[in-house]
Formats: sequence, C-alpha cells, structure tokens
Amino acid sequence: MNRLAQESSPYLLQHADNPVDWWPWGEAAFAEARRRDVPVLLSIGYSTCHWCHVMAHESFEDAQTAEFMNAHFVNIKVDREERPDVDGIYMTATQLMTGQGGWPMTVFLTPDGQPFYAGTYFPPEDRYGMPGFRRLLASVAHAWREDRDKLAGNAQALSDHVREASRPRPAVGDLPEGFLNRGVENLRRVYDADLGGFGRAPKFPAPTTLDFLLTQPGGRDMALHTLRMMGRGGIYDQLGGGFHRYSVDERWLVPHFEKMLYDNAQLTRTLLRAYQATGDESFARLARETLAYLEREMLSPQGGFSSAQDADTQGVEGLTFTWTPDEIRGVLGEGPDTELVLRVYGVTGEGNFEDPHRPDAGRRNVLHLLTPPADLARDLGDETLTLRLDAARARLFAARQQRPQPGTDDKVPTSWNGLALAAFADAARILGEAHLLEIARRNAGFVRDHLRLPDGTLRHTFKDGAARVEGLLEDHALYGLGLVALYQAGGDLGHLAWAAELWEVVRRDFWDGEANLFRSTGGRAETLLTRQAQGFDSAVLSDNAAAALLGLWMNRYFGDGEGERLARAAVRTYQGDMLAAPGGFGGLWQAAAFLEAPHVEIALIGTPPERAPLERVVARHPLPFAALAPAERGEGLPVLEGRPGGGTAYVCVGHTCDLPTRDPGVLEGQLRRL
Repeated sequence: MNRLAQESSPYLLQHADNPVDWWPWGEAAFAEARRRDVPVLLSIGYSTCHWCHVMAHESFEDAQTAEFMNAHFVNIKVDREERPDVDGIYMTATQLMTGQGGWPMTVFLTPDGQPFYAGTYFPPEDRYGMPGFRRLLASVAHAWREDRDKLAGNAQALSDHVREASRPRPAVGDLPEGFLNRGVENLRRVYDADLGGFGRAPKFPAPTTLDFLLTQPGGRDMALHTLRMMGRGGIYDQLGGGFHRYSVDERWLVPHFEKMLYDNAQLTRTLLRAYQATGDESFARLARETLAYLEREMLSPQGGFSSAQDADTQGVEGLTFTWTPDEIRGVLGEGPDTELVLRVYGVTGEGNFEDPHRPDAGRRNVLHLLTPPADLARDLGDETLTLRLDAARARLFAARQQRPQPGTDDKVPTSWNGLALAAFADAARILGEAHLLEIARRNAGFVRDHLRLPDGTLRHTFKDGAARVEGLLEDHALYGLGLVALYQAGGDLGHLAWAAELWEVVRRDFWDGEANLFRSTGGRAETLLTRQAQGFDSAVLSDNAAAALLGLWMNRYFGDGEGERLARAAVRTYQGDMLAAPGGFGGLWQAAAFLEAPHVEIALIGTPPERAPLERVVARHPLPFAALAPAERGEGLPVLEGRPGGGTAYVCVGHTCDLPTRDPGVLEGQLRRL
C-alpha cells in the first residue's frame, strides 16, 4: 500500500500513485522493516528535480520494478526540502561512499537506519557506466540474504564515518595573520578569468562566495565579472527575470532550468551589493527583475514564498523557456525588430539546447545576450535600440506566459523565506522602492502568525494551513538575519528584538561548546544517526555561517560579547577547511571578514520623512558590516540612547564619532571616509 496520499509535501504527492508501496519517513516504516527483516530503500529528492522525475518515470512507475521493491524492501520517500536533517546525514553517507552527491539520492539502510550502500540516479538498465537499478536491487537483496554480516560491517563503518564527518578538526590558535587575503588568493587559483565563476562545468552561482569577494578590494573584480557574465547568459531568464539553478557548461549558456527561491533571494542581495560598489545600473536592473519574478510567481497571497519551480514542462526540460526562430517570428512578425532579437539573443535554426530524454522536442534556443544592448546601441549609433528591444522582450514574455508553465512547489520553508525577507528588505532600502518593504513586512507577519510557536521557536515548513517539522538551526539563524535586514530597511525595533529572540534560541539549542560549533538540529529534534554540523555552504549559506553572522549582528547592536565569541570560535573551528576549499565556505569567509571589520555604527534618528534624505545617502555606500540603526527616537539600542532626533545622522567607528549632522552632503563625506 502506497502511504503518501495523506502527506502535504508536493514531492511526496508526486509519488502517491506509484505502484511502489512508499512509506513516509518515520518510526513506523523502520518498525515494519524490523518486523519483515528486510532492508530499507530510502529515496530522497524534491519536487522540481529533473533527474528525480526521470528516475520516477523509468523505475518507480514501472510495475515490475515496483513489485521487486515491495517484496524485498521497505521503501521510504523523503522530500529533502521538508527534511534537510535527514537529507544531510544520508547525503554525507553518499558522498563518503561515492565521492559525489546529488538528487535523486538512493540509499540502502539496515532496519535501524544505518546506511550500507548509496548512490544517486540509477538508470533502469546498465548505461552511463552505472549499474541498472533493477540489477542493483537484486544484488542488494541477495547480499542481505546471503552475506548479512558483511553488510552489517559496512553499515557500522559507514555510520561511524558519517558521525566522524560531523566532528571537524579542532582549531589550533586564532585566525592567522592575512587570513582573508589567503582566502581571496586561493579563490583566484580556481577563478575563470575569461568567463567568470570558479572551476569548470557545471558552474554554480555561488552567491555566498561572491558576497565575500565583494567585501574584499582584492577580490571584487572576480565577483563583478562573474555577475556580469551570469547576467548575460542563459542561466538568467532574459525575458522573465530570475536565475535558473546552474549552468551545465562553462559559459553560463545552458542552464538546468529549475528556479529555486534560495538562489534568487541570495543573488538579489549579491547584485544589490555589486550595484552599491559600482553604481552600475545593470546590476540594479537584474535585481529588480529577479524580485519582480519572485513577487509574480513565488509569493503567496498570505505573504509566504514558495520553495521552487520545476525544470520540466509537460515532461520536457526547459520547454517553457526556450525558443525557435519561427516561434519568435510568430510573435513579433517579420521585420528589423525581429532580426534584432534573433541577433542579440543568439537565436539560430541549429539551436543550442535539446532535452536528451525528449529528442522529439527538437533543437531549441536558450536566450542569452551575445552583446549587451547598450554596447550594441553605441556601436551602431542607434539610440532607439534598447527601447525597441525592451518592447520586443515584453511581447515575447507575454506570449510565453500563455504557454504551459512549470510546476511550483508551494510549501513555504522558513529558512529560505528568511533569505527572501532579507532580499526584499535590502532592495527596499538600497533602491528606495516602498512596495518592496511592504512585501518584506508582510512576510514577517506571515512567519510570525503561522510558523512561530508560543515559546519563540520556529517550525521548518508551512503547507496547506499547517506548520510542520521541528525548526532547525537554518530556520532560526536565516530568519533572524532576514529580520536584521528588515529592521535596517524599516526602522521597526520590534523586528530587531525578534532577531535577538531567535539568537537566544540559536545559542541555547544549537551551540555545541565541546566541539566549538553550531549543530544543525536542536535537542528536541528527532534522534537521527548523528547531530550534524554544517560549515560548507552547498547552495545556501551554511548553518554555522548563518549563526555566526547573526551572533555578530547581535554583538554590534546590543553589545552581546557572547555573539562575537561564538562566531569567532566557529570560524576558528573551520579555518583549515576554509583555506583548503575556499569556494565552499563563502558564508564563513563573510563571518571572518565581519570579525576583522571596524565596528561601524550609523544611527539615523527621526521620523521616516526626516530620515529619508539621509537614508538615501547611506543606501549608496557598500557598508556590509555597518550597524545601521534607523529609529524615530533616541532609545531602544545602545547606539541610539540619549541622542536627539529630528533627522540627525551619527557616524561612529570604534569609540570615535563624527559630529552629528542633518546635512546629506556632510553625511556623504563622512561615509566616503569609511
């Protein structure tokens, strides 16, 4: 019996009609495995995962394969976005066993949850140099019957390695001199100076690393060039805004087409910081378009943001987003504007993309900018080119909206909503657009009303009117960081007080004083194979980085020495890994940069209209670690206490303050000296 129909996860519901007797994660499934004396087949994925769909179609929808699975295993299906704690443990096991990870993830467990064999996607028959899934199932079932002792030994050894991986090497001494410069130079060794990004294909956006580089004068060029190349490539949705998951090639041309809330929220903040650093309006445009995409397609009427959109449409990857020349001519007609679009966006009859699983869909084109329109307009001496191109883009997008659209996973993850909250709040402050601030405030209200428990802790996800799963470190730390950004944008001290409340939860429930790091799960969470600790960023700011950054903000605003102490200890714990693999620890590199940054406070006191001219000046300056403190009155924070308002700015570095000023020009000069 398939037991997924009563679940709320869109991913689990996608598998509710499989002939596989799926169980959701829980003790009942493991009890059944013990009763039947069979191993557990654990399959982990998420609703917008292309290869998860492929494996489901090839294997989980196949009656013969399902019959064998049901006879020889207890089969558990897990949504990694709903249970990142479960995913993290078995992803570690998969990486230890195979040297790589990804989704779908396929792990074979003993009935007490210990992994003994793991992999990712398996084709139905032997190909791609991988064993076929059916042959693998038969081999595992045979080994379970005939060689149980060996499997048990493998399970114990692999479980011990997973536990050991959660214990980073102890730190030796404080951070070395020149630590940040060493990080920048190590990143430069893997930097692609021609195309931007780091390493070879596939290329990922790496917003946490780019954010760190933007704080370092010696690394800023790498971040800015990477962002410009990404903005021109097919990884960016040239018509609808927003970034796809990653590029399968080195040129940022052909993406994996799913769109994730976390990528777009984090990259928006990165683009805004690039805009502050350069004044380049192209970065502001990309940020605005990405936010418009999130508002249009990912924001619920209640104020929460959905987690992701699918890579596939009607079983074809990228079908919604790709074009043929005839399709473009069908929308725009024949004429010079059509030829301009084909030229600018590199659209040819040969195409540049084909879904390998659906060659019947034909060769199509991922739109990408061969030449930035402003550069082409200048070269051709055509002042109308940009306006003509914008009008054509609008018509193409309107036509695209009439196509079948990819599915949206509408569960609301608290942690990723914290990233979105920070993006909209930063954009409201930096771009001066009030409606973005209202979206951010509405999101905070949604999380407060639906995901916050009476004891101040948070739940992990919201779906179909219910909040589920014990809140993890990522939820409390990332939402706390979002609330700091919201306070900086709106001046409501209640939001900063809520961030401080979440920090108390973080250090009470997640700090491990013996290991000098933050654990991903708290003491009240379900007991799993181990309590993991995450310093590596993967696609999202790591748990330890988010917690360290939140602690540092609490130190800046409230003088919380414990916040800085724990942040420094966490960075010290991971310093060896940070130097060895700098591209994977951008969040902790940001925390290290914060630790070395001068203690800058900028208090802006007065009513919102009185503060507005001063806030516009501050918004132009890239000051990522400055404690910006807007308020109506001089009370509520140490930086505010006893200071007159009326639209007055106070800029302090360490224990030295400039003269208070109400003159935006004077404030501009004070900030430039920083």
